[in-house]
Amino acid sequence: MNVAQLAEDNLKKFGEYVSLVFEDKEFTNVELDRVARKLGNGLKRIGVKRGDMVIVQSSNCPEVLQSFQAVWKIGAVIVPINFLMGDEETIHIYRDSGAVVVIGSSDFLEKMEGARAKAPNVKNLILIDKEVPNALYYPKLVEESSEELEMVATDDDELAILIYTAGTTGRPKGVMLSHYALYYNAEMQQETLNMGPLPSISSLPLCHSYGIASMNTTSIMGAKGILMRWFQVEEFFRLVDKYKPAITAAVPMMYTLMLMSPEADKYDLSSIKYWVSGSAPLSLETARAFKEKFGATIYEGWGLTEAGANNSVNPLDGTTKIGSIGLPMKGTEIKIFDDEDHEIPVGEEGEIVMRGPMLMKGYWNLPEETAEVLKAGWLRTGDIGYKDGDGYIFITERKKDLIIKAGENIFPREIEELLMTHPKVAEVGVVGIKDEVYGEDIKAFVVLNPGEQATEEEMIEHCKKRLTNFKTPKSVQFIESLPKNIMGKVLKKELRKLG
Repeated sequence: MNVAQLAEDNLKKFGEYVSLVFEDKEFTNVELDRVARKLGNGLKRIGVKRGDMVIVQSSNCPEVLQSFQAVWKIGAVIVPINFLMGDEETIHIYRDSGAVVVIGSSDFLEKMEGARAKAPNVKNLILIDKEVPNALYYPKLVEESSEELEMVATDDDELAILIYTAGTTGRPKGVMLSHYALYYNAEMQQETLNMGPLPSISSLPLCHSYGIASMNTTSIMGAKGILMRWFQVEEFFRLVDKYKPAITAAVPMMYTLMLMSPEADKYDLSSIKYWVSGSAPLSLETARAFKEKFGATIYEGWGLTEAGANNSVNPLDGTTKIGSIGLPMKGTEIKIFDDEDHEIPVGEEGEIVMRGPMLMKGYWNLPEETAEVLKAGWLRTGDIGYKDGDGYIFITERKKDLIIKAGENIFPREIEELLMTHPKVAEVGVVGIKDEVYGEDIKAFVVLNPGEQATEEEMIEHCKKRLTNFKTPKSVQFIESLPKNIMGKVLKKELRKLG
């Protein structure tokens, strides 16, 4: 099984149709596949072999989609890089992966050249959009290559992609996902969501597993996808108004920006039937405010890069429970374990674990870290939560984000949700800070809505109305924005540094 088979099956099943809109230009599935095959031959011509690592380092564009398909077709391995990563993290990925080729945008040329100089395995740099010395030019490489290419029949367990984690708790780790894991994940998403060829719009970065999983599912659907280079709220509104997509996959930060935008009333957004959220916790207040302003339900889902990204979701045609990440995707088994790896009863909190064919092979070159999270076929997710009587899953906290105050566990999310109900508050991050008496105490970092002013005492008093003094933040600091990764997930380790 080669995951590129998804695109091949798309051509056979649906014929030629406009499958991509990017910056108001349309591309058919046939056109995209033709370039991918030519690029695959171009890569082979410069020495890329089956199993070789190929870095893709660019913001969203058609060339990224084509590069994925080309690399997979020849049996090589994609290494997508978050283009916002710092220089040291980028160098680490270049060296750790052993990549032989980098395909990227000139926007990040200085960063790519700096990393390339410290990664002796990298033989070629291919620039998508510019001709420069010491680099190959993507259009020229494609133009000079044949479109006759036979797809490599890779083994199911063969490595397809090496996705480095965002480094929220330490140095990025390479997550190894096989061809079958990606294929299975896409098929199970489609079976779970049970959607026809609904047009979609997405700005999810294709360097992240969430965006990659959504890309593969769109191929199965045979639907038109409107792709944004990156998220800009008014441009999103404009594209929805013009192209009338029926579904979007986004992250909570994007929904917050939509709520804050004064431009929403200028555009018709009614075509979107399904607003899906993932990658980071969706606050109850954001979900309620979105429903009130746009008259739309946000369907929250959840997943890990270590399991192909999309692993649970609230049913699109069933009961939606606000605050829940929904039910497991078809073909995915999810349970709640205690510290002794025993399943615990409904309603009790423990660690969320899962298993299924979509799980990673492990972390690249990190056998000890792999053994810590993969045990007896189960992936330890590090998320704490519970199941209700209907099987819906609720996440209460990240295991590593727990605040241990005087030996008692405190969930930051409970405090964050309460602060989010304050009318002046836009975003909140709560962390544990060192305390000589309690070991740890509670600090809240608050981002106010535009034009608002507030005091630390005001925020603390708001918490005291519903929390005991033990759970009330010791201090509150106002900041302009919360540190986040590319998917809008708050970087708690960066907040702790500010504490």
